Amino acid sequence: QLQASGGGLVQAGDSLSLSCASSDRTFSNYNVAWFRQAPGKERDFVAAITWGIDNTYYSDSVKGRFTISRVNAENTVTLQMNSLKPEDTAVYYCAAEKYGSSMYNVPRGYAFWGQGTQVTVSS
Repeated sequence: QLQASGGGLVQAGDSLSLSCASSDRTFSNYNVAWFRQAPGKERDFVAAITWGIDNTYYSDSVKGRFTISRVNAENTVTLQMNSLKPEDTAVYYCAAEKYGSSMYNVPRGYAFWGQGTQVTVSS
């Protein structure tokens, strides 16, 4: 149901845009988040956008550099990542929960997951 895309290999300071596409035309009714997981580490919250009024939330490590947004006409949520750092290297997963709750920043708040896309930032 979720298709994540847009990862790649970039240099520090570059930008990338990730997309999370859904086949559900009511995607605007979902909380959608991005998490990331580096080798040997837990899956960490990156950013979320809530259903309805589209409030956005970010982890401290990406605040001011990443922007999450919806493209409702395309049933897509994007994550624009600027000023990338080597520590941003991870597999990025999008997640969605219809009429999601306040648990927007933890994995158990989401029932649907994309397949993950690799982001590698070289120094």
